[in-house]
Order: sequence, then C-alpha cells, then structure tokens
Amino acid sequence: MFLPTTPKELSYLGWHHLDVILVTGDAYIDSPFTGVAVIGKLLVKNGFRVGIIAQPDINSDKDITRLGEPTLFWGITSGSVDSMVSNYTALKKRRKSDDYTPGGINNRRPDRALIAYTNLVKRYFKNTCPIVLGGIEASLRRVCHYDFWSDTIRRSILFDAKADYLVYGMAESTVLEFAKLLKESQLNRTPLSDIRGLCYISDTPSPPTISNQKANSGYLTLPPYEVVKHDKARFAESFHTFYKNNDPLTAHGLIQKQDTRYLIHNPPALYPDTQEMDNIAALDFERDAHPYYKQFGKVKALDTIQFSISTHRGCYGECNFCSIAIHEGRTVRWRSEESIANEVKSLTRHPEFKGIISDVGGPTANMYGFECEKKLENGSCPEKRCLFPTICKSLKPDHSKQVSVLRKIRQINGVRKVFVASGIRYDLVFSDKKHGNKYLEAIVKDHVSGQLKVAPEHTLPRLLELMGKSDSNSLLEFKKRFDTLSQTSDKRQFMTYYLMAAHPGCTLSDMEQLRHFTREKLNMIPEQIQIFTPTPSSYSTLMYYTRTCPFSGNRLFVEKSVKGKEEQKKMVTTKHKYIHIKKNLSIKTKKR
Repeated sequence: MFLPTTPKELSYLGWHHLDVILVTGDAYIDSPFTGVAVIGKLLVKNGFRVGIIAQPDINSDKDITRLGEPTLFWGITSGSVDSMVSNYTALKKRRKSDDYTPGGINNRRPDRALIAYTNLVKRYFKNTCPIVLGGIEASLRRVCHYDFWSDTIRRSILFDAKADYLVYGMAESTVLEFAKLLKESQLNRTPLSDIRGLCYISDTPSPPTISNQKANSGYLTLPPYEVVKHDKARFAESFHTFYKNNDPLTAHGLIQKQDTRYLIHNPPALYPDTQEMDNIAALDFERDAHPYYKQFGKVKALDTIQFSISTHRGCYGECNFCSIAIHEGRTVRWRSEESIANEVKSLTRHPEFKGIISDVGGPTANMYGFECEKKLENGSCPEKRCLFPTICKSLKPDHSKQVSVLRKIRQINGVRKVFVASGIRYDLVFSDKKHGNKYLEAIVKDHVSGQLKVAPEHTLPRLLELMGKSDSNSLLEFKKRFDTLSQTSDKRQFMTYYLMAAHPGCTLSDMEQLRHFTREKLNMIPEQIQIFTPTPSSYSTLMYYTRTCPFSGNRLFVEKSVKGKEEQKKMVTTKHKYIHIKKNLSIKTKKR
C-alpha cells in the first residue's frame, strides 16, 4: 500500500486526520531506498496515520494544505540528496535534470529545501504542531558548517529553518521514539530532550540526561557560531570534535551557542542489529512511484533502485570527501541472508520484474557480513581508521557471507541475472586471504553488468593520503586479476574508474600525471571525472575552506576558480593531447 498523498486516499482509508505529514523534495517513491518511505511505513506499522506531500509548490497552498494539518508533527526532508547538491554542479551551474522529479526536469526542488518547506508550512498553518527536520541535508548541516554555495559558515540548519527539532542519521529509532513520546505528552510542548539522535534549540546550555548511555556521559561545548564564522582554526577545532563524537558507543553530546541560544545535540542513536535491519526491510513497499506523481512523467531514479537490494549500511572506509561516515556511521550493520532472500522472492512477484536484480550491495558492495569485534563492543577507535593508511589487523575481512548470499539469490526461481553495481574496495579483497579470490571469481563470472565499478579517485600517494584512500599498486593488481578472470570466463567486460579533479591539494600537474597513469597503466581514456564538491561536514570540505590539511597542519594548494577546475578535468578526459596546457607547463619549467 502507498501512503496517502491525496484527500481521496484518506477517504478510502477512512482516516479523518493524520498524525504525521511527511514533506519531501523528491517525488514519492515507495521504496526501501527512500528515507521518507521507510520512516512513513515504520510509523504506520506502529499505529500512526501518516501521509506524504512530495515536491509541494512553494508559491501556493494547493499542495501543502491538501492533507490538512497533522496532530503530532510535520516531518520535512529535502529528499535523497542535499538540495544544493541536487540543484547545482561543482562549478555552481544550475542542473537541468533531476532523477527524482517526474519527467526528469529540475523544476520542482527549491534551493535549501528544508528552509523553504518549513516556511511554507508556517505560512499556511499558524502555531502548528512541531516541525521536525530529517534526511541527508539535515544530517550534514546539523551544526555550524561551511556552505560552498554561499562561501560562508552557516548556522545549524535547525536555526536557519526555524524548525523545532532535527533528527540525524538514518533516524528510524529516533523518529519512532519521538512520535510515541509526543503522543503520550498530548502535545503539551514539553521538550522531548532525552532522545538519542535528536537536536533541538534551548535558551540555556543545559543538556538532558540521556538514557541507555553505554559509554561516555556528559556534553562537550563546541566553539560558538560567532567565533567559528570568523576564525578558521577554531572552526577546524569544532569540526574535529563534531566528527569524533559520531559513534553511539563513544560519543558525547554536543552544545553550541548560535546567536543568543544554544544547539543541543544529543548523542547518536544506537546502531540497529540484524533483526532490526530485517524488520525494516520487511516493510511492505510498492517499489514504484506513487500514481499521483507518476502521471507527470517517468521518475528516472527508479531505473536504479526499483529492483535493487540493500544488504547493509554504514562504511568504515571513511574517505575524507565522503559523508557516509557522518550520516550512516562508521560501523557496518547488515541484514540476514534469509531476509535478503525473502526480499528477492517478493521482487519476483512484482508485475514489472523481468528477472534482473540491478544491484546487491550498500555504500560499498563488499562490506557485507563482517566487522571489527572490538568496534562492535567498544565503538570506533578515536585515533585510528579501519582501512587507512592500511587495513587494521583487527578488522579481518571475510567475503564468505557475500559469496553465500549471492549464490542463494542466483538460485531463486524467477531470477535470471544478479548484478553488483555498487563499488568494490579492492584492498578488502586482497586482505581476505581465505575468501577474497573466491569472491572476485564469483563477481567476474556472474555479477558484472558489463562494467565493474571501483573508486581509486587518484593515483598520487600525496593526494591519496589527503583523500584517505589506498595506494594505486593494489588497483593495478586488482585490474590484472579482473582482466585474467574475465578472459578465463570468456567475458568481454571492463572496469569503470571513479576519478576526481580539484580535490584540495591537487594541481594541474598532478592531473597530468593521472592522465599518463590512465593511458599507460589502465589503457583507457576516462570519459567522466568528478570535480570535487565541498559538501557539508567532510574533512575534504574542511581542507577546501581552510586551505590546510587538518591532520598535518600543512598549507595546501586549493583550486577554487571555475576555469582551473575545468582545466584539471579536461587534462584527463580530453582524447587529443592537451597541447596548450602541456606547453604552459613546459614553458614554466624552462623559466625555472
């Protein structure tokens, strides 16, 4: 069943009011891959009446008022992507297309969607029930942060949107606890201050006592907004503290003064166990766009997610340019093989299913089924990473469960092909001496849809260190094994390499060396290279803003001009020799 989005659907269900209305910047896709659908279905399963308003017109009341006013709260999200990332390229050019909008034209999602939608609600519902922000945009902007599009330090999005609460991370348990407590309080506006994964505004720096606090207690004070917006060193200090307090087993709560009031940032919600992950996956999803929105055109995102399987969440890769560690967490949690198999069986009964599973994976495909036992017991190491600079001996990668679950899926009646489209960490494959080769053999033989995705990002050791990535030697060894296995299996298939230009520290000369590497070592000319986008709450964004490495304290070259970023990209992607740039580099060398 779709969640209701029109008055006609409310009437059909016999619902005279809604407890919760969720507002999203995406079209409503009822899928386990869309957070608003997961939260909505979870609340309904627990007895709440929930409706969804997707991509409301912010210039009128025709959309935002059509379901009435909820009795408990409004839940607002920008959608699956930060609205500024969705609307603008790394060169700050307006994007013409939007995969989450019917028809594919980028004309429905406002800039800074959380602020726009909160204002829309308040315009037509005076003194309404609490407004709660959530999703990736809220999660990454929950404390003072650098905003690339305005080139400023902004306050917490909770303050800028003038909302009541903010939930961060994946937030299932936080939202459910919030809804239950709010219902019990009968809307008496008593602050629901002791919920994990919740942020709110306070007139005083007085935090709550958090229940079920396994490790640390107490709150840490971040430097105030008025300080960090002018002092880059203090902003870096603030970010370090924020980043290190994201593990639910070790994190303190945080307090940050913003203007005359205070952000109270409670510790993160505890990670779900396998049973909880299975329960979420078992919610009844339609795996389609709601007919109300589908009538306006195809939602392209369905091509990727409609018949894909999410096996796990979280990532211990901790690449410095990535937001997954902040949003999903540094501890990987996974579903049971039985749960995954049951979901695939349900897909075979879908009227549009043609026997092909588009992807089986997660943020990184081959992190399913194993974690560091020390981390599971005591939380993430405060001064050490799992995969960088080398794989920690405590991690013990084991691909046996991944091999097993892929085999089970292949054997299900009605399944013709099972692809792994998520990226693979080749260093994990090499580290698993017992099952790594078996996993790679299975992938090459049965699970590559023409191209296998890997993400080296660059090849120079200095840049890889800034990115938090493994060295290029393991990439070449992986390519050699992949090519050999493909030939043995008599398959014409290739590797797709995600590469990045203009990361902090990267020069035009560095991109010239990457150009030589791709042609001489990888025997290919990359067609697409991502230009680094400074998204909120990543270490690479901190480098971009401060022009300093936050780990060594060394000053960095940072390419901030549009022309310079474009030249870095063209250096690698241009098929003919990039003559004029190479001449410039040669002339500069001769002058020296």
